[in-house]
Amino acid sequence: MSVSLFQGAHACLMQAGVESKVADTRALYAAWQAGQVVKDEATPIERIEIPGRPDQPALVPPSDVSRRGYNSVAGRVRLAHAIAHIEFNAINLALDAVYRFRGMPDDYYADWLQVAAEEALHFSLLNAYLEANGSAYGDYDAHNGLWEMALKTDHDVLTRMALVPRVLEARGLDVTQAMIRRLEQARDTALVDILQLIFHDEIGHVRIGSHWFNYVCKLENIDSLDTFRRLLAQYRQDTLSGPMDELARKQAGFSQAELDLLAGRE
Repeated sequence: MSVSLFQGAHACLMQAGVESKVADTRALYAAWQAGQVVKDEATPIERIEIPGRPDQPALVPPSDVSRRGYNSVAGRVRLAHAIAHIEFNAINLALDAVYRFRGMPDDYYADWLQVAAEEALHFSLLNAYLEANGSAYGDYDAHNGLWEMALKTDHDVLTRMALVPRVLEARGLDVTQAMIRRLEQARDTALVDILQLIFHDEIGHVRIGSHWFNYVCKLENIDSLDTFRRLLAQYRQDTLSGPMDELARKQAGFSQAELDLLAGRE
């Protein structure tokens, strides 16, 4: 029995229960791998102001999110909760990349279904960590910055590929190794193991974004560096604060010229 790719991605997107979203997302990817999914291009495309999510966590401005720490269990639980929220949003972002942008090659949909399934795994691991430490997803406030960028880029696959995987998600590559070192000092091996897996997978996710960004640039016969520069300036994403993990970004498909642009070395 065949499953509609776009209807299936939309159903996963709008699933509010965290366990159901994880299970349904992984099942959709498994069905794709088994050749049981068809691309029904006639499925209408809706703008999704709010994807399916539980009532908690409450969404607040970034400045109101509680501080995290490394030197206490409570601080590390807050840290894990913040990362879990990012991963939950990342499931939705990957599903939206599948659902929203039609007429792309099959490899595009395979890539983003894989990303969605891997983000679902990351979320599950983090939620298990929270539960092992007497907490759960939703216990702490969070912000909605990732989905806000999804809405700003839902009109164009080129803009989405440039700004979500290659800006917002790539920022995670810059900070994760420092987080791992601090967690190693705190001897929290469980959270270290999770973050090492996430770091490895996220390089692949950003590389997928880089591939499809460059694919669309080539398809439209436009210069990728000039386009990246223009979009960064247009969406006010052209200033990076803090260090940049240039090695991880190169592995994720950034050119040296793009790294120079981001570092202000042009």
